[in-house]
Amino acid sequence: MVCSRFQAEIGVRTALLALTLFVFAWIVLATSWIATGVLVLTAAVAEAVFLARYAARASRETARFLDALTYEDVTQSFAGFSQDGASQDLGKAMARVMAMLRASRSEREEQRRLLQTLLDHMPVALVAIAPDGTVEQLNPAARRLFETPVKTVRDFQPFGEAFAAGIASLKPGDSALVPIERGSGPLHLKIAATEFVTNGSKRRLLSLQNIANELSAQELAAWQTVIRTMAHEVMNSLTPMTSLAATARDLVEEAARDLPADTPSREHLDEAAMALATVAKRSEGLLQFVQSHRRLTHRLTARPERLSVRRVFVRLHSLIAPELEANGIAFTTPVEPETLEVTADAVLLDQALINLLRNALDALRGRPDAKIVLAAQRTPSGQVLITVSDNGPGIAAEQRENIFAPFYTTKREGTGVGLTLVRQIAAVHGASVVLSETPGGGATFKLTF
Repeated sequence: MVCSRFQAEIGVRTALLALTLFVFAWIVLATSWIATGVLVLTAAVAEAVFLARYAARASRETARFLDALTYEDVTQSFAGFSQDGASQDLGKAMARVMAMLRASRSEREEQRRLLQTLLDHMPVALVAIAPDGTVEQLNPAARRLFETPVKTVRDFQPFGEAFAAGIASLKPGDSALVPIERGSGPLHLKIAATEFVTNGSKRRLLSLQNIANELSAQELAAWQTVIRTMAHEVMNSLTPMTSLAATARDLVEEAARDLPADTPSREHLDEAAMALATVAKRSEGLLQFVQSHRRLTHRLTARPERLSVRRVFVRLHSLIAPELEANGIAFTTPVEPETLEVTADAVLLDQALINLLRNALDALRGRPDAKIVLAAQRTPSGQVLITVSDNGPGIAAEQRENIFAPFYTTKREGTGVGLTLVRQIAAVHGASVVLSETPGGGATFKLTF
């Protein structure tokens, strides 16, 4: 159909050109109409030009169409060509192909945006490592994890020898648990590797997942089970023992009162009454101890809200101001920026920070130039870091591993509950708490939300 229309158009234009040339030849040979001959010749030249342009139009449009396909130029239009009677079908076919190309490109762009959105919101950090050691951080989670730009595998060295070695030795299809050292505190990562090919080059794709919170939650759950079982058994035994000791004491005291003062057994009964009173008092103390520790078995529920960090710090300062003044302890609360906010449960956050401040107060009693710094800042990765630092004696390296375990304490009159509760509060917020040294001496606890 296209060919017949095109051939007919070419035939008509060729016939018209031949007729014009015939008329021109007749005028030149049979007449002396010079002016008319010039006009007829001009018309013949114009017809020849239009005929050549018409014959080449299809090839020009076809070349433009192929260029558009090659470079995926979806801005090209062939509407005019499709309206040409002789090339209408070819023009419409080109227009359909271009419409399909636009739809395909639009679909690919939507898929790309969807994939990018998934990467941006994925909590697992993703990095790609090229054969030459070039590193590409593929999503915001990776940039938050490393906190600083990472461009080559050599940039992994500041995060610890174990981390750099773990990355280097991880083969596609393998996974490993690797620690990472960061300025905002160490983490435990689960790293998995796979391999993909792009532009003919193989690359390793690494996923790095922070499992510190999951490990803390599992450890806390295990401790809660142990404490709950121990508390149940101890309470079952201590309750009747306390009651029996108190009853026996009362009976002995009553029997002693009924005896004359000079009776030889009176003294022994008084000693027995004192012994039973001691047992009863100690049993009551143990009951209170167990009951106070049972709160560790209660499941905390956080009700997060946006809190002004500065207001939280002002509130805490007012609570401990008398103790600070009585012990001559300097106290500062830098917040950067001043408008910094944190999403947390107000009551639980206060409880965690009060426990940490109490520990700092205990560590500084009687020390000259004592100082506590309660600070907050936004990290380069967008997290909120709250620190409680003191310039006390610090915590020995061999004690740090157990510092968050229930019942473990370095204080003579400590219960070993405070820091466990702090870690429990951090866990319900999806936060982390770590201990580090204060530059110049002392201890620093870091809460990262």
